Amino acid sequence: MNAPSRRALGARSEAAAERPGAGRLAAALPFLLVLAAAAAVPLAGNDYWTLIATRAAIYWILVSGLNLVVGFAGQLAIGYVALLLVGAYTTSVLAAGTVLPPVPALAALACAGGVGALFGVVVGLPALRLRTFYFAMTTLGFATIVTQVALAWQDVTGGGVGIAGPEMPAPFETRVGFYGFCLGGAVLCTWMTLNVAGSRHGRALVALRDADVAAEAVGVSKPRLLVAVFLFAGAVAAVAGGLFASLQTYITPDAFTFDLSLLFFIAVLIGGRGSVLGPLIGTVVLTILPEVAAPLAAWSTFLYAALLLVIVVAVPGGIADLLDRARRRPLPAGRTIAPRPAALAELIAGGHRPAPIALEGVRLSFGAVRAIDGLDLTLRPGSVHGLIGPNGSGKTTTLNVISGYYRPQAGTVGLGPRPLLDAPREARAALGIARTFQTPRIVGEASVIENVMLGGGVRARATLAESLLALPRHRADERALREAARLALRAVGLDGLDDARAGRLQHSELRFLEIARALMIRPAFLLLDEPAAGLSAHEIKRLGILIRAVAGQGVGVLLVEHHADLIFDICHEVTVLNLGRVLASGTPAEIRSHKEVVSAYLGA
Repeated sequence: MNAPSRRALGARSEAAAERPGAGRLAAALPFLLVLAAAAAVPLAGNDYWTLIATRAAIYWILVSGLNLVVGFAGQLAIGYVALLLVGAYTTSVLAAGTVLPPVPALAALACAGGVGALFGVVVGLPALRLRTFYFAMTTLGFATIVTQVALAWQDVTGGGVGIAGPEMPAPFETRVGFYGFCLGGAVLCTWMTLNVAGSRHGRALVALRDADVAAEAVGVSKPRLLVAVFLFAGAVAAVAGGLFASLQTYITPDAFTFDLSLLFFIAVLIGGRGSVLGPLIGTVVLTILPEVAAPLAAWSTFLYAALLLVIVVAVPGGIADLLDRARRRPLPAGRTIAPRPAALAELIAGGHRPAPIALEGVRLSFGAVRAIDGLDLTLRPGSVHGLIGPNGSGKTTTLNVISGYYRPQAGTVGLGPRPLLDAPREARAALGIARTFQTPRIVGEASVIENVMLGGGVRARATLAESLLALPRHRADERALREAARLALRAVGLDGLDDARAGRLQHSELRFLEIARALMIRPAFLLLDEPAAGLSAHEIKRLGILIRAVAGQGVGVLLVEHHADLIFDICHEVTVLNLGRVLASGTPAEIRSHKEVVSAYLGA
């Protein structure tokens, strides 16, 4: 980036940092406008529209949780109407006393939330093994099962005849009072999901959706995170079901149709992935649409499908993309990457105390292909170790073994005295092992600084519950992560691009962005997979300076690279692989003069 452009972007970022209150107000303004419009509905004196607004608030309570599952985590949960049914019947049955003595309506609603959380995990567990279409089918299957149970369990649920919904206590027994109660719940759910969206958990969900391999490389545990999200989404869906039963006053299984489930799912899709405001607007629009177009009510499924098709074709990013003008601003042309290695000392300070990584006798085969054949390799702290060889020689496979993506059939991999092969791959980040990839794995829809902050999540301590409620540890985590991310961007030369959408960066900038994300781990070892691919000669030179500076902070670097000049300029030791075996190992000078290496790889 040229100097004027860099200063302009830097000044803009500093100005935003100095006016956090103004930024928060601007972000909150659309939600405040929606809230003001919702609060004004009862003032019109029309009970019918108050009823419709109440229904929209209830639907949003469910969709706010579903949005984390679908919009953030990317899971195709189509049958979430099942959890609405579970919540509705749990609340109604407890309030009616058909199984136990009658329970007050608010207590029954709280119990429904607990039951919904449990069922939310049951519905979501297949997502840990199934993807896309297959997971969608399991959620639809669950919806069919709970509907049949409600029909068959007549002594409790009333079967096809149904059961009366719970009556809310004063002051929520009136239409306006109940609307205020539901609106309050919707506001609370909006606040909580906004807190999650702006936390390490929200960033991790989006990374699992768009770059799951990179998410695991920075320490994101997919099972643990998804289970926590399914708990929350199931709880709010069931609470919405209890409120829905009270609104309907009487419920039967016929009230929980596939059309209703489709409404929830499409509200998230047309709202936009990774957004809270978009799905909120989408829920309101889809709730009002059948009332405005009442003569077309029989065509509701067709209308939903048509609306979804229009959004996907015309505005793939949904409503959220239409509202997000800031990240579509043109970036300055002629940008250059100017790393500032001096920032590394502060960034990596207090990181892991490294012990060597040792691979001994590692063998890994894919069918009849021997990818690694008896590899011995030692990575030392503070040293740049080059790993070179022809394509298919096992270089990236070696990185994948160290990172935990592949498990060898023989041999050992250890970090000092600690064996690594039995540790899950997401545990590598906590041990101080960071990496980049041949093809940059970034979240294109997220900002540059959000991508970098993702790397520091392994050091954050706030739980999902703490993030939901914006408790002090969550706020402290976010402040520390943002400060460290700015430092990492300055170290790699991308400062000033904090708020730019990562998907709009140049290829060379994405390479340095990945390194910044890896440095957020404060690694003991940094594994770089062809970081110079696609870089200009000037950028390769600056990359070399940055890598040497990282090693100067005591970090061991394993560099897989085809640019021989970079390898021989910055490496302390070089290992040459050929057909999965070590062809030669030694100093750059020794490798340059090795006859077999020259013949097999370097050429004349």
